[in-house]
Amino acid sequence: MTTTNLIGRHQVLEKYDEVLLWITIALLVFGLVMVYSASLATAAASKFTGFQPAYYLIRHGLFIFIGVAAGVAAFQVSLQNWQKLAPYLFFLGVVLLVLVLIPGIGHSVNGSRRWISLFSINLQPSEFIKLFAVLYAADYTVRKSLIKNRLSQEFLPMFAVMALVGFLLLQEPDMGAFVVICMVAMCILFLGGFNIKVFIGLVFALPIAFSALIIFSPYRMQRVIGFMDPWSDPLGKGYQLSHALIAFGRGEWFGVGLGGGLEKLFYLPEAHTDFLLAVIAEELGFMGVLVVILLFAGLIVRAFAIGRQASTLDRQFAALVAQGIAVWLGFQAMINIGVNTGILPTKGLTLPFLSFGGSSVVVSCIAAALLLRVDWENRRAMKGLPV
Repeated sequence: MTTTNLIGRHQVLEKYDEVLLWITIALLVFGLVMVYSASLATAAASKFTGFQPAYYLIRHGLFIFIGVAAGVAAFQVSLQNWQKLAPYLFFLGVVLLVLVLIPGIGHSVNGSRRWISLFSINLQPSEFIKLFAVLYAADYTVRKSLIKNRLSQEFLPMFAVMALVGFLLLQEPDMGAFVVICMVAMCILFLGGFNIKVFIGLVFALPIAFSALIIFSPYRMQRVIGFMDPWSDPLGKGYQLSHALIAFGRGEWFGVGLGGGLEKLFYLPEAHTDFLLAVIAEELGFMGVLVVILLFAGLIVRAFAIGRQASTLDRQFAALVAQGIAVWLGFQAMINIGVNTGILPTKGLTLPFLSFGGSSVVVSCIAAALLLRVDWENRRAMKGLPV
């Protein structure tokens, strides 16, 4: 290899965060393998899939392809333009949340109306609103930075917007997405330097509000009861969690082997979506789960480091976007892991990058692309180049 080629290769590599890129690739590939393993028996026995064992593998692979293509396209857009688009994208997300509630447009599954059917693909607006909320909250924080000590002007507009989104999400219902969005918005406001008294007030007020939502909703209360003691009704409200815990118990340290799990054989519901980690635990054991946790930890650390670097370069919107994505993906992964291990009540949240779900995979890929874009612009800004 010539010296010119080596220099050219070095110049290309230094434009990107290789660690972040390889973590993203590892999560996507690992997810593809485990979705196939978790869904093989279900797909082979389902009339819906045409009794095709590779049905979910093919669809998940297609979603990854679409997600990568969307990520490449998102990477081409500067953070300055993303900031200009943020209010419009958030408005689009709200419109989609309204549309999903309209009979004939919204598609209902298992009593939840969360999808809009687009030919053979179901679009889930609640996944996209998470990304749009990150962008909007970052833009809002930057715009309001000059008045961040005035409660009425800094907090109430954001509170009203989040209340509207929360109301729409709870109509689906999708409390999990609402919790994630609230956490993301709060953290971005906090990281943006808003009044600490406002943040402390939210810390105390939100748990009370969420408790009220649980108390006055019978099905949510049943989930909490089932979570507290799944073995009291293992064939009823504790069925899903009890089988997830059995999967973890069977896996022990190194698992029963890839493809050798039993819980995915019609025992554990949603094995290839919300409870994919339980399948990983059974087949690859504690070490497999540890790999997943370490990959997410690496992703979050890199995202916060990229955000911190953007902040030192006085690129506040880019910094808040990177940190907001870190909070979003990290918090959602934490909830999914907590649900699978019985630490948290059952919620319908996917494991980012890994679980089967077209909208989730596509949005996760776009989020990773935005992180790479922030890092790319940081590197150019440090060299005095235009971004």
